[in-house]
Amino acid sequence: MTGKVTDNLDVIPFANVVLKQQNTIVTGTTTSDDGLFELKITPGNYTLEISFLGYKTYTKDINVKSNLNLGTLLLQEDAQALNEVVVKTEKRVLERKIDRVIFNVEKSIAATGGNGVDVLRVTPGVQLQNNALSILGKGATQVMINGRLSPLAGDELIAFLSGFAADDIVKIEVITSPPAKYDASGNGGLINIILKKGAQNSWKNATTLSYNQNKYNFTTLNNNFFYNKNKISLSASVNGSIGNFQNLEGLVIEYPTNIWDIDIEGKQKTDQISGRFLIDYAVSDKTTFGFQYLGNTTTPGIDVVTTSKIFDTNNIFERSQENHAQNEVENNNHSANFHIISKLNDLGKQISFDADYFTFTSDRTLDYFTEQLDIDGNSQGISSSALNIANQKIENFSSQIDIDVPLKKVNLSYGTKVSFTNTNSGVLFFDTTSGMEVLDPNQSTDFKYEENVLAAYFSGNSKLNDKLTMQFGLRFEDTKTIGISTDTNQENINNYSKFFPTLYLSYTKNENNNFNFSYGKRINRPNFRDLNPFRFYINDNSYSVGNPFLQPSFSDNFEISHLYKNNFNTSFSLNITTDGFGVFFNTDIINQDQIVTRENYFKKYIYTLQESFSYSKISWFKSQNSINVLAYITELTKDIDAEVNNGIQFYAESNNTFFLNKSTKLQANAWYSSFHNDGLFSIGQLFHLSFGLQHDFKNNLKLSMLFSDVLNTGSLRDYNSTVNGIEQSYSQNASSRNFRISLSYNFGNKKVKVKNRRFGNDDEQRRSN
Repeated sequence: MTGKVTDNLDVIPFANVVLKQQNTIVTGTTTSDDGLFELKITPGNYTLEISFLGYKTYTKDINVKSNLNLGTLLLQEDAQALNEVVVKTEKRVLERKIDRVIFNVEKSIAATGGNGVDVLRVTPGVQLQNNALSILGKGATQVMINGRLSPLAGDELIAFLSGFAADDIVKIEVITSPPAKYDASGNGGLINIILKKGAQNSWKNATTLSYNQNKYNFTTLNNNFFYNKNKISLSASVNGSIGNFQNLEGLVIEYPTNIWDIDIEGKQKTDQISGRFLIDYAVSDKTTFGFQYLGNTTTPGIDVVTTSKIFDTNNIFERSQENHAQNEVENNNHSANFHIISKLNDLGKQISFDADYFTFTSDRTLDYFTEQLDIDGNSQGISSSALNIANQKIENFSSQIDIDVPLKKVNLSYGTKVSFTNTNSGVLFFDTTSGMEVLDPNQSTDFKYEENVLAAYFSGNSKLNDKLTMQFGLRFEDTKTIGISTDTNQENINNYSKFFPTLYLSYTKNENNNFNFSYGKRINRPNFRDLNPFRFYINDNSYSVGNPFLQPSFSDNFEISHLYKNNFNTSFSLNITTDGFGVFFNTDIINQDQIVTRENYFKKYIYTLQESFSYSKISWFKSQNSINVLAYITELTKDIDAEVNNGIQFYAESNNTFFLNKSTKLQANAWYSSFHNDGLFSIGQLFHLSFGLQHDFKNNLKLSMLFSDVLNTGSLRDYNSTVNGIEQSYSQNASSRNFRISLSYNFGNKKVKVKNRRFGNDDEQRRSN
């Protein structure tokens, strides 16, 4: 006999589960960390009793004839007991499951007062470089919000996430081996951002004010409201920020005839406003439906001065040029979801339906001019002046049906999903050297892209014996795409159908040793902007151009791991990417132009050996750590004039919390990445050290302070490549070293006495199962 014990908010670990016959206890157990239990019994009639402090005892008469899965069993709160006793538990900052690592954002000082991007920067195992998200050793990844895949990636995704307040996020799941239920997108797995919901029978309001100081400064104000009573669950938030931060970039290009040393200094805006609204209504004990809206407007414009110093091959200074640019950007996002879930019986059979609509618009205006200077800094005149206007609109509609069917020996799930995406992009290039705006049709274009995906999946899990558990799945996705460049009347059509199998095996040798194996096949589709063939100029000699002929890449992911005493986890994984694509820095030697483009050009093998461990034997100190050794092997699949370097990376991270007293805690977090080669690039060593301090006052006031990248050594540097015989070295520092102070105030009625406390399954549980 198996089952899962929950309340209206979360699973209940360590609940007492007993079976009785004629008021005599036959057998019993306690639930695991996941709220699960299992009892071995003989056929017969029993009375099941489940009890936990603060809840009414659950009683059910059961006739057992064979293996029986009771599904999810809901405990009701005991109002009288809760008025007398408060039960507190301390979650870890990190939790490890069979297919994912869970980062509890609320437990991290480093995330307090920031936005969604700030949270991802401090999420263990997640890397953010050049606006590309990846899981360490796994490669590119995609993001889900409350279990729903976002169609955005790259710059669009970063703009979207920067509109989220960290205080809206309860946890982040880094899913290295996603099951078949989830979309197959993302070679490196999925990152699932779970937003907060209020506790049952309560209302609460939380306000956070943050101030961030780098060379410039910005201020953020966030307010969250939660209400749960009777059949209604509601949460809403508003978040806004205003100010600036400094963005520094550097690039050295060694041409055959001279050397360009380029320094880019930008003052970037953080102005944005965002909001979200979620409501669930329990029609009955078995059926719940709800609506969710997310929206934000960001204006991350940037004023940039690019200074290019040109030296001869003997490193003698020849001349320089300065590019002054004003880049005005406005991004708008709206996302709506309707969902319904219904329990079909008491044994765990249920059906759920989701319908989603998503729209993202981005308007960019780049106004720049370039001035030539002689060796003494005297002006030689304006060599170019231009106005570049670009816009993009992305619309996506998707719907999904999921059905869970517990059987005698296996729990089955199956479902279907359809997704329709339309993007429209355009660019107008005006030459303004004469003082007039003269349209250049050769550098202006419109691009339309459509992508339709039909998917179906099934998965199952079964306990083969006392020690061995298996989970399996198969997902099918049929994809049809069409890209149209209107000015050239060029059309690119791509149709493909693929199967994506998954397999998990878990072997429990004894209470101290657990072994796991997983395999999954994934797909990584190009970003919408990467497919757009228009040129977006950075300055006179540098522009970015998309590639409408980009093909998706595929990956096979294998992992074996050993967990010892729930503290030491050793794992070895292999990620194989075929038809891989990525940023390709090309160079026009004659005109000395740098071209940033995208190509399918490699097959890659990533081997990862990881040892992670936690320490919590001292009451005032908790520590979670990991050590990783990664090997990168890349094979070129396209005839390009570039150097490929294979290499080994050492990566370590440590997250430490010191409890100075009941109200004050200190965090010291650090990570280190060694110099290593990876495909076309080599990357210099990085070290990031941060300190956080948090104090809880008695009047529900909380003060948090964060000193990030104290040594200013955690930003991208020595990002080197050699293409067409031209050596390039790039660096970027978007105010990695900064100080943030946050003040949070919470108030509300934590418990409300009502007659009817029963509520349907929580939407978050369903989507993070």
